[in-house]
Amino acid sequence: MIMVTGANGRLASLTLQELAERNVPALGGSRTPGDGQRHLDFDEPAGLDLTGVSTLVLVSAGYAEDDQVIARHQALLDAAVRDGVVHVIYTSLTASGDHLGFALAHRATEKLVKASGLDWTVLRNGLYAELFGALLTWTPDGLESAFGDGALSAVARADLAAATAIVAGHPTAHAGHTYDLVGDPITAEDIAERLDVVHRTIGLSEYRARLLADDTLLPFQPPMLTSIATSVRHGFLGNSSPDLVQLLDRPLTDALAVAADTAAATRPGAR
Repeated sequence: MIMVTGANGRLASLTLQELAERNVPALGGSRTPGDGQRHLDFDEPAGLDLTGVSTLVLVSAGYAEDDQVIARHQALLDAAVRDGVVHVIYTSLTASGDHLGFALAHRATEKLVKASGLDWTVLRNGLYAELFGALLTWTPDGLESAFGDGALSAVARADLAAATAIVAGHPTAHAGHTYDLVGDPITAEDIAERLDVVHRTIGLSEYRARLLADDTLLPFQPPMLTSIATSVRHGFLGNSSPDLVQLLDRPLTDALAVAADTAAATRPGAR
């Protein structure tokens, strides 16, 4: 049996959908399980139950500080070893993302996965096209961001889910492999052109100040988001890799269209 963690999250839910469409039996795990899902709370190690699971898709529990994320992942891997899981698939971060503020937890988890004694596959996911579009800000004149003219090899979340399902469906064929799953490079200017508006660049200090003034963000999020902006702006996230195209059994989704649609949906007055 395949289990996908974080079943109510967007990547995990799309992965479960892909598996179902491919007639591959799979189970979702979540701290707030729905019908047909198993309760799985990384913060309660004693209650982790992976019995009957042969392939575990560990979707990163990254919405926290590094120490908490790594402890959560270690607890799940310990349970996987105890309960007889054979293969773990970890959704990590693209190889070019080492400059990002949330990279350490991913790289530390990759080490834990490889040291677990389980068969493993690491999927180093690029940043979502949906995220890129959502991080652009609307002004009366158009769009603005701190991305400058830097490019991001953005990828549609649906493509990453499809790749995860393909690997999970035939894990032995991918054992010991690390895949760098990115799309074609796009820029904030490309998105603005697609929406027929202008794009204005703001400085990183102004961007950070805005983030720090946003009381809806958790303490670790402003530096994390600033690290994305500066990495794109200065050319560290425009990498290329054939891995995603080779894994998928269909063409890549148009990441520019996804990012533009996401940005358009946040425009004031958009329905």
